[in-house]
Amino acid sequence: MNQNDIKCINTLRVLGAEIINKANSGHPGIVLGAAPIAHTLFTRHININCEDDKWFNRDRFVLSAGHGSALLYMMLHLSGYKITMEDLKNFRQKGSLTPGHPEYKHTSGVEITTGPLGQGIASAVGMAIGESYLAAKFNKTDFDVVNHYTYVLCGDGDLQEGVAMEAMSLAGHLGLGKLIVLFDSNDIQLDGEVSLANTENIKAKAEAMGWQYLKVEDGNDVDAIDQAIIDAKANTTKPTLVEIKTVIGYGAPNSGESSVHGKPMPEEDIKSLRKFLGYTVPQFEVMDAVKEFYQENVISRGYEANSNWNSLLGKYAKAYKNDYKLLCDFMYDDIKLNDHNDIPSYEVGSSVSTRVVMGKVLDWLSIKLPNIMGGSADLTASTMVKGADGIYGQANPLGRNIKFGVREHAMAAITNGITLHGGLRGFCAGFFVFSDYLKPAVRLAAIMNLPSLFFFSHDTVCVGEDGPTHQPIEQLTMFRSMPNTNVFRPADANEMIAAMLFAFEQKETPTVIVSTRQNLPTLECTNYDGLSKGAYIAYEPKNAPSAILVTCGSELSLCIEVAKKLAEEKKYVRVVSMPSMYLFDKQSEEYKESVLPKKLTKRMAVEMGSSMPWYKYASVVYGIDTFGASMPLKYIHEAYGFTVENIYNEFKKNL
Repeated sequence: MNQNDIKCINTLRVLGAEIINKANSGHPGIVLGAAPIAHTLFTRHININCEDDKWFNRDRFVLSAGHGSALLYMMLHLSGYKITMEDLKNFRQKGSLTPGHPEYKHTSGVEITTGPLGQGIASAVGMAIGESYLAAKFNKTDFDVVNHYTYVLCGDGDLQEGVAMEAMSLAGHLGLGKLIVLFDSNDIQLDGEVSLANTENIKAKAEAMGWQYLKVEDGNDVDAIDQAIIDAKANTTKPTLVEIKTVIGYGAPNSGESSVHGKPMPEEDIKSLRKFLGYTVPQFEVMDAVKEFYQENVISRGYEANSNWNSLLGKYAKAYKNDYKLLCDFMYDDIKLNDHNDIPSYEVGSSVSTRVVMGKVLDWLSIKLPNIMGGSADLTASTMVKGADGIYGQANPLGRNIKFGVREHAMAAITNGITLHGGLRGFCAGFFVFSDYLKPAVRLAAIMNLPSLFFFSHDTVCVGEDGPTHQPIEQLTMFRSMPNTNVFRPADANEMIAAMLFAFEQKETPTVIVSTRQNLPTLECTNYDGLSKGAYIAYEPKNAPSAILVTCGSELSLCIEVAKKLAEEKKYVRVVSMPSMYLFDKQSEEYKESVLPKKLTKRMAVEMGSSMPWYKYASVVYGIDTFGASMPLKYIHEAYGFTVENIYNEFKKNL
C-alpha cells in the first residue's frame, strides 16, 4: 500500500461521512469500514468504462449491501461516471442521481437495484451463469470475446438471508469460478454484535457449499486484499468468498459499535474522524492526486481494456462471421420471432391443461429464441417448464435448462441476474402457491423494469388433494397489486399461446403467467388481440346485454355457459375475459368503455381466488375468501359453488 492508496481511502471515508451527514440520512458504518475493499477492487482489478457503461464484456459489480450506496456513488464519481460532486451532495434527495439505495437504469454504472439483503448475491449468481453460458457459446481459441468477472460486496446481513444461502449453494454446485464475493466482515449488525444471532463457521459453511474460502485479517491492508482477489481469480472451478475483517465505522469515535451502522455522524464526530486520519482537504473537495490516481488506474485502464476488446471483436468478426452476427444479436437483444407458422395449436373443443400448453409453447420458443434460459424449482414434471439443450452445468455449459432445486427465492433472483447480464432472457417456474417464497425478487424485477419471466402452475383450489397448503387463494391479488407487473391468467390454450408470445415481446415489464393443473376446453372466442388488451368480449348475446359477467382463467368457459343459460330466459348477459387487469387498465378510455360500458352497472366477477381485486370492475364478486381443503378435483367445483347452476343462481340473486 502506497501513499496514494492512503489518500484515496481517506478521501472515500471523509467524503462519504460528509455526504451522509449533509443528507441527514444514510449508513456511514460500511463506508468507513469497507472503503479499502472498494478502492482495491476498483483500482487494481475491475474492468469498466465510464464512457460506455453498457460495454458488454465489462466486469459486473454488485453492491449486495445496498445500504452502502454512498460508497458506490463515490467510486463511480472517481471512476469517471456521470455522477458529479453536486450529485454526491444531493445524496438521498428528491430527484437526485444518488438515491438511498442503488437503482438500476437510474444511475450510470449501477448494475442492479439492491437494498433487500441477499438479493444482490443471488442475482450475481445469475450474472455469473450468463457469463459462463455466453463464453461457452461464443468463445474460440484465442478469442475470449466473453470473459469477465462478477464481483459482489456484501455484509454479515446478506449472508444471514436465506436467498443468499440458496444461491450460494447452487453457485458452488455449478462451479462458477468467475464469481467473487467480497465479505465485509465486521462482526456488527443493526441490533448489536453478530454473535447475538449468528455463531456459525463461515469458512466451513462456504467450503461445504463448494466455494473457495479466503480470509484477509486486516481490512485496511490493500495489498492483502489485492492478493486475495488475485488468488480468487486463479481458481477457475469454484466461486470464491473472501472474508475481509474490517472495523465498522473505522475512524469514528463509535467505531466497532452498532450505533455507527445507520445514522449520520454528528459534526464533532466528523471532526474527530478527520483528525484521526490526518485529513485536511476542504469539505466536498477531492485532491488532484486522488483524481489522477483514479484516472490512471480505473478510467484509463478500463478504456484500454474496452479498446482491446473492440479490436479483438473486430478480428473475431472476420474469422467467424456467422458467430459474430449471432453474438451481436445476443448483445443488442435483436433476436426476434420471424414467424409463428409451426407454433403448437389446438382445435376448438379439445381439452388440455394450460400448464401443458405453456410447456409446449416454451419448448417451441426455445428453438426459435436461442437467448432464453431458465428452469423450474424441482418441478419440471409438474410445471412443464424447462430450458433447452440439456442441463446447464460444468459438464454442459451450453445447456439452457437450469436445475434450480427447491430454491424458489434464489431461482427468481438468479433469473433476474441472467436477464440483467444482457444477451439472455431468464425465466423460471414453480407451483403458484410457492410464489410467496420468491415475491421479493419479482418486486425487484418490477422496480428495475426488467422483463424477467415467472411461470406458475396449479393456479387455484383445483390443485385438489394436496389441500390448503398447496391451493392458492391470495397470490393473484399479491401480484396484481404490484406496480409494473403484468399478470396473465389464461382461460384456455389460445390465451396461453397468446400470453407466452406477448410475454417474450416485452422489454421493460416482468410477466407472471399462471396456469392450470386441470384440463380446460379450447374455446372459439379466445385470441391474441383480445389478450394483448387485457380484456375483451368473449361472449355477446344476440340482443343488447343488460349485465356483464367478467372473469378469467378456468372460469371463462363456466361463465359462458351461465350466460347461455340466462339467455334462455331472455336475460342477456355479456361475458368479458380479463386475463390481465394490468393491460386492461392501460387501454384507452374508449376501449375500456367498449368492453365494460359505464351504463351496464349490473356486473358480476367470478374467479376461484380472492375476491379483492375484482371490485374495481364489478359490484358483485363470487370468489373464494377462505383457505381451501383437501379433496379430489371432481368435488372441488361443487364444494366451492363454481358450477353453472350455482353461478346462475348467484347472478339472479344479486343482479
